[in-house]
Amino acid sequence: MITISLDQLSRPAPGGIATYVRGLVGALVALDGDPIVGLTPRGSVNLTELGVTIRRVPVSVAVLTRLWPWWSVGVPRVSTVVHATSMAGPFGGGRGSAVHSVALHDLLWRDEPDATTARGRRFHEERLRLLARRSDVRIFTSSPGLDDRLVADGFDRSRLHRIHLGVDDDTEPLDRDGVAGALDRAGVRGPFTLYAGTREPRKNLDRLLIAHARARAIAPDLGPLVVVGPSGWGSVNDEGAVVLGRVSREMLQGLYRDAAVVAYVPRHEGWGLPPVEALAQGTRVVASVTTPSVLGNPEVDVADPLDIDAITDALVRSLDRATTESARAARRATVANLTWRQCALDHLAGWQCA
Repeated sequence: MITISLDQLSRPAPGGIATYVRGLVGALVALDGDPIVGLTPRGSVNLTELGVTIRRVPVSVAVLTRLWPWWSVGVPRVSTVVHATSMAGPFGGGRGSAVHSVALHDLLWRDEPDATTARGRRFHEERLRLLARRSDVRIFTSSPGLDDRLVADGFDRSRLHRIHLGVDDDTEPLDRDGVAGALDRAGVRGPFTLYAGTREPRKNLDRLLIAHARARAIAPDLGPLVVVGPSGWGSVNDEGAVVLGRVSREMLQGLYRDAAVVAYVPRHEGWGLPPVEALAQGTRVVASVTTPSVLGNPEVDVADPLDIDAITDALVRSLDRATTESARAARRATVANLTWRQCALDHLAGWQCA
């Protein structure tokens, strides 16, 4: 039995980890291997659509986060694998011979210390130190270069296992009329540039807004900047953008498909799902050089996230890329190997190795 934490799906800003959790669980179910149990806190959202056994632990997510490093609260005793999808856990001891693992995507609290609270920085640093001591916990990493940083921080390389996140999604995009209607109600008619992701300072929306306004004066076909995603920690000035907030998965896929350009230029990033999700829809992408998921991708226009002129130039330049079906197919091909099935197989290999 594989037990997986689903607590991230109940947090106010679930972010990319939630996409990873849903993608991984869905792919493991499709492989039809060991039964899967998903652990959720009291009061969590309805997760029956995941197709796994849901075990609701009768305490809040905050309490679970405090308990899970030391006690495997809610974990079935017959579990052969206990996988923590974030640093919250569970990775407490006392469960016999079960393999324990945790997914670690970045060290952003160090790279962007102002992007979280002092309490948040302490939490992540304390959990990292705990994991460094817990040699029995296997570490699954998704970001290139993270393994070397962890080794330098005292982790044995034999504990580290690379996983590859997926971008394939069975969700059918909302039809073009539906997307156009929703945008029309928000005052957007015609082409638009899309930003998708949490709205927080690290995502660099302030510079993107300035760059986009300058680029649109040169290239009107960029249209207005449409912003989707929840608010994160820290204040963000999104004046000048059309903010839709949270949208359904169907709407998001439709927005990716219909955008003139998807722009994603964070100051730092662990991996970066939105630009590869946009490429999977065949859409033109502008990304920062700090976004590992698209580094070296010839179909992406990249820019220094701290250089507004560079972002402006990349936005204008992106419109030179064709939008024919063959051009869109070429963009889709660059991310075709990023599948949640492969992500699940990466996890299985990490759990099964000696």
